[in-house]
Amino acid sequence: MLTHLHIRNYALISHLDIDFHEGFSVMTGETGAGKSIILGALNLVMGARADIKSITEGEDKCIIEAIFAPVAREDGSNAAYSLEDAPSELQFRGKEIIIRRELSASGRSRSFVNDEVVTQAELKALARELIDIHSQHESLMIGDDLFQIQIVDSISGNHTEREAYNQAYNTYQQATAALREAQALAKKAQADADYMQWQYNQLADAQLIAGEIEGLEEEEYRLSHAEEIQASLAQALQLLDSDNGALSLIHSTRLSDANTTLAERLDSVEIELKDIVSDIQRLYNQTERDPMRLEQVQERLSMLQTLMKKHHVQTIEELIALREDLEKQVQRLENMDEELSLLEDKANEAKKRLEEVAAQLTLSRKSVCEKIAKHLVEDMVRLGVPHANVAVDIQPTEDFTETGKDNVQFMFAANLNQSLRHVAEVASGGEISRLMLCIKALIASSNGLPTIIFDEIDTGVSGAIASQMGEIMRQMSISRQIIAITHLPQVAARSEHHYLVYKADTATRTETHIRALTVKEHKAEIEKMREI
Repeated sequence: MLTHLHIRNYALISHLDIDFHEGFSVMTGETGAGKSIILGALNLVMGARADIKSITEGEDKCIIEAIFAPVAREDGSNAAYSLEDAPSELQFRGKEIIIRRELSASGRSRSFVNDEVVTQAELKALARELIDIHSQHESLMIGDDLFQIQIVDSISGNHTEREAYNQAYNTYQQATAALREAQALAKKAQADADYMQWQYNQLADAQLIAGEIEGLEEEEYRLSHAEEIQASLAQALQLLDSDNGALSLIHSTRLSDANTTLAERLDSVEIELKDIVSDIQRLYNQTERDPMRLEQVQERLSMLQTLMKKHHVQTIEELIALREDLEKQVQRLENMDEELSLLEDKANEAKKRLEEVAAQLTLSRKSVCEKIAKHLVEDMVRLGVPHANVAVDIQPTEDFTETGKDNVQFMFAANLNQSLRHVAEVASGGEISRLMLCIKALIASSNGLPTIIFDEIDTGVSGAIASQMGEIMRQMSISRQIIAITHLPQVAARSEHHYLVYKADTATRTETHIRALTVKEHKAEIEKMREI
């Protein structure tokens, strides 16, 4: 439950520290005193979107900190809270939780849980397990179909069924997406099949060899310049192996015995030159004009270069990779019917599973419809709607949705013999406020949410009905912390703790403050509220 709230430099609040207690508490104060500011600060620390306009004018930073204490359950254990996918240090069981939000004038916002930095998404996930802040506009959501389905799910406690449905729904979406993709590919590929096959055949017939083009270019040069090459080789042979050539001169050179090392080196040079002469002779014999081979090489080079230009690649290796890719596509086309059949089977199996879990989810929802209607009728009668009639209508949707295959609608009638219609169409503002309180009371009895804050949920009621609304909130507070912002003395009179929100002027500005009232002040404030 919420035990302490610290606010600094938020809107009209310069500095605020207030302790909260178990049971039923109310906040009262004149219109414009700043009750909504305190609620806005609490929303911000629980993950609401930050706005630098909220920072007190002239300040560069605001800080809001909320402290939550663990709540003991009936079995003696403590409530456990966790952040989805959070590290182990952010798992809480029986621990005090300190949430801090810092907002700077530069627009930077940071969130901390027990001094560990968390994301806004993580903060919101934790907040959902700690507190429910019912703002005035939320009552209007009672007519929203998604909100109504969330109410039914919360009361039915069908977490297992919803998890099973979510998994099956995701599997079905993936299976149908894969099938649609394959069908689209098959349709497109079938239209291009002949061209794709022709492209593959052309590359396959080319018998591509990695690195081939470099060898061909070298051979083309040699064949194209055979005469020049032979002339150069002949000249080299003449210089090395003629009667007056290098070999003959080295062979005839004789050194004295004193120059043994030099003589050995000359012998080595002679041997190396003989090898060079042999290689030159062999190359000379191999180099000959061959117009037919030259034409073949040039045709091969031209064909390869044409293929590279056509397919916008720079190397033979890229052509080979393209050929292999085309081969896979051609093979896939040949097996497309089989692949489509397998994907259709998977999609059908996924749909069958989805239908099964959707039916279980529907059953879990239908199982609490009468309970919900009975509870709401009883409480609405207590709240001054003697002929209230409520029904929860569940009809199948045309297709599967993220929340199931159900269209959930709360049907309502306030008068005798009045036909049931969608609650958003027939309920007045006061009836909606009362109905929302009844719903919150039912939800509170069905889950372990430790703290609920009502922001003027009693709008549009007065007198004995307001007293009954206060009594319902008091009964809710037996098992959880309830804080109500109210203008009604009948509601405030039911509280155990009373906080007064007020404005005070300083030398430079007007500021919002809050303080806990004593028993005597509590009674005096209620009397003052009655006089207004």
